[in-house]
This record gives sequence, C-alpha cells and structure tokens, in this order.
Amino acid sequence: MAQRPLTAGYFDSWYADMAACPAKDELTGRHLGLPPHLRSTSSVPWTGIGVILDRLDLRPGDILLDLACGRAGYGVEIAARADARLVGVDFSPEAVRQAREPEHARAGEQGRANHFVVGDLTATGLARGVAHAAVCLDSIQFADPPEAAYAELRRVLVP
Repeated sequence: MAQRPLTAGYFDSWYADMAACPAKDELTGRHLGLPPHLRSTSSVPWTGIGVILDRLDLRPGDILLDLACGRAGYGVEIAARADARLVGVDFSPEAVRQAREPEHARAGEQGRANHFVVGDLTATGLARGVAHAAVCLDSIQFADPPEAAYAELRRVLVP
C-alpha cells in the first residue's frame, strides 16, 4: 500500500473530517484528561501542559509561537496560562480556519488577540526575533529536512 503524502491538502481533509465528527475529540480528550474546550491534535495529556509551560519561562505579554499549531488548542491554553500572546502557524488553511473560530480560540475571554497564519515548518513568514518562546508538538519530524525547521525556529526566536 502506497503511503499518502503529508500535504496541506491532506491535512485540510483530516481537519475537516475531525470537525464533522466530534466523537474523535471527545474520546481523545477523555483519554488525555483534557477539558471539553481543548481540541487536541497531539498526544500531550492535560498534566503535560503545565510541564511545558514551566520550561518555556514565558512572561506576561511575551509572544508564544505555536509552530504546526493545527487547531491550536495547546497553544491557546499555554498562552492563556502565561498571559502571553499567541501566534499560531500551520500549513493547513483548514486548521488555521478552525483555530480562528472564536469558540475554540478563546481569545476574547482573556482580552488578548491570538493570531493564526498559514505558513510552513521551515518558512513561517514571521519576522526575525519575534517570538519569546515556541512549541512544536508532534510535528517537527514532518519538516523536510527537520534541520530546516530548527533553523526557522532559531530565526524567529528572540536571541
């Protein structure tokens, strides 16, 4: 069996299918201990979010980059806990569309505007030195080559 390429179109379809069938989110969320508002596209459990946050050393008002953000559930949660601003980047326009949905982005609840853009693991389109911290959950291996994604992360992070 031939493996399907992991293109933006492939992921657009994948995210659209998830939106059409909320049972997957419910089962995944229950397994990972996530609250109902957090739509997961990762294998990080609820307890892991605090561990990630502790390692990021974000300060209020800092910018967190969620690279390959998908629907951005984890990035939104981490930024909210840190009182940081979130910039999410994904190559799937459908994932970015879903991340922008007010009921999932929760930006208004915290009084800050989360920002989501279509971009690539290796070419985010962001300015140099714009982010104070970054997460890339379960996705860095999809960059071709992965070293290019690490170079892009170095480029967009504040020195």
